[in-house]
Amino acid sequence: MCGIAGQIARDPETIRAHYHHYCAMQQSLARRGPDQRGLYISGQAALIHARLAVVDIEGGQQPMLLEYKEEQYALVYNGELYNTPELRAALAARGHRFTGHSDTEVLLHAYAEWGECCVERLNGIFAFAVWAAKAKTLFLARDRCGVKPLFFAQAENSLIFGSELKTLLCHPAVPPRVDKNGLAEILLLGPGRMPGSGVFHNVKELLPGQCAVFEPDTGRLTTRLYWQLTDHEHGDSFPATVARVRDLVLDAIQRQLVADVPVATFLSGGLDSSIISAVADRQFAARGEQLQTFSVGYQDNKKFFRTGKFQPGADAPYIRKMNESLHAHHHWITLDSLALVPALYEAVNARDLPGMADVDSSLLLFCRQIKPHATVVLSGECADEIFGGYPWYRDKAIREREGFPWAQNTAYRASFLQPGVLGDIDPARFVDEQYRETLSRTSIRPGLSPLERRQRQMVSLNFHWFMQTLLDRKDRMSMYSGLEVRVPFCDYRIAEYLYAVPWEYKDYGGQEKGLLRQAMRGFLPQEVLYRRKSPYPKTWNPAYLAAVSVELKKLLADPEAPVLRLARREALEGLLHTDDPQPWYGQLMTTPQTIAWWLQVNYWMKKYQVELV
Repeated sequence: MCGIAGQIARDPETIRAHYHHYCAMQQSLARRGPDQRGLYISGQAALIHARLAVVDIEGGQQPMLLEYKEEQYALVYNGELYNTPELRAALAARGHRFTGHSDTEVLLHAYAEWGECCVERLNGIFAFAVWAAKAKTLFLARDRCGVKPLFFAQAENSLIFGSELKTLLCHPAVPPRVDKNGLAEILLLGPGRMPGSGVFHNVKELLPGQCAVFEPDTGRLTTRLYWQLTDHEHGDSFPATVARVRDLVLDAIQRQLVADVPVATFLSGGLDSSIISAVADRQFAARGEQLQTFSVGYQDNKKFFRTGKFQPGADAPYIRKMNESLHAHHHWITLDSLALVPALYEAVNARDLPGMADVDSSLLLFCRQIKPHATVVLSGECADEIFGGYPWYRDKAIREREGFPWAQNTAYRASFLQPGVLGDIDPARFVDEQYRETLSRTSIRPGLSPLERRQRQMVSLNFHWFMQTLLDRKDRMSMYSGLEVRVPFCDYRIAEYLYAVPWEYKDYGGQEKGLLRQAMRGFLPQEVLYRRKSPYPKTWNPAYLAAVSVELKKLLADPEAPVLRLARREALEGLLHTDDPQPWYGQLMTTPQTIAWWLQVNYWMKKYQVELV
């Protein structure tokens, strides 16, 4: 993985004038790409790269250049292609010759051969930009599921792009301004973001499965979706579906174990990470190597842990059960709950926005401790969205309730806001419009039952919103330490196939992800295979609530605290005394996390010198 950025301008003088800004943009990407740096400046184009070397350490340096059929191409690329061997063979058959074995070189030749259509042949996680010097066009593309980020802004008769928001903000043409719509996103939908939004004024993000062409001489930017979830007839029987799911999952995991650096897995003892670890363990053992696995917990959590509807049990017993069945070397990472508090602010530095509070900061600290042992880690994200694992898929009352199922609290959020802070935006209408817009773009074939129609809507809502929030989190918190995290369940072939699978198959046996459990029988101990879903572990230590409460009291004592321009003081003070834990965003964010989220908002406004416009 890497960080990319650049500017393509109508006037070459614009490019020449911003060299020192390009250096700052590159420096902002140093954590994403600590191994190598590259800069291409020529005519109307500046391309910037910071590399985390994973495959072909010597031969994969960027920006990568190619002359082919009287055109000159320059590429910057962030990602991994998992079908590189097939692509290389197809290109070699067409006369292409390669000097190394990097997927970067294969991607550049693929674009030279197939142009924009190359994206339809790619299986991987990626964001990349290709400048064709003679045609004077920039091509941008992002992977189908949105695992890798790509932000952009049009300004100064040019297009400026980058892997992270902070990178764009290094350019003077992209000031840290937030208008009322961006503010409504933060306050009413955060830590979620509207599809395609960069929150800051005039900043956008390429959508998952979207590509674009920018022509600097005309200033025209043309975008198109090259992929989206599309409903279709599912003709496979249940046994055939089970077999197909098993094949897809195994192939996705095995493809993503390829690297020239140490590869490890997350292991929470839950279904998804355990499947990945079990499959990886077999691959490692077959070649005489030992897999490394990592779990995260908190000091004294056992003392304070409370079971509940969404948190049925602790992870440790299931991790131990998995350890007994694997040949892996397991690392138990134990975090100090109080260390989560200063890391809240680091997490904002990583995400460039207020995030999931300690759910973010704990992952950031976890990844920091993994980095000395591995450069690549496989994680179980996205299985719940694609296979229907969350409670809101299965709880009829929640499922049939209108609105985002993880955020049924717009009135509660709005109760914190200063009068008029959102101008003429009505909170309930604003959130409902985003919800309705997503439903309107959901592919549903005719003739489905009400349950099947609703399940398509639920997948679409999760895919375009909740999953993107988690992918943002995983990318930013891991790349902050130069750790590449791969997500096999986000293989687009799995998402495509599962979208049309009937709910009765997915919910086989009346248990969440019953289809996936059936498909992976024989890979896991029975206790793990049929364990009830449990979310990412959070601290239950009351010392954490006490610590963030102290931070909030300090904030309230500062009359210049920028968040007080947005939030009512008495509403924030109420968080210090409530015994009614209202959810803020999903089941993982209640009172301690809500306090921490407001701390992050305040820090973000101050650190990024946010201008409200």
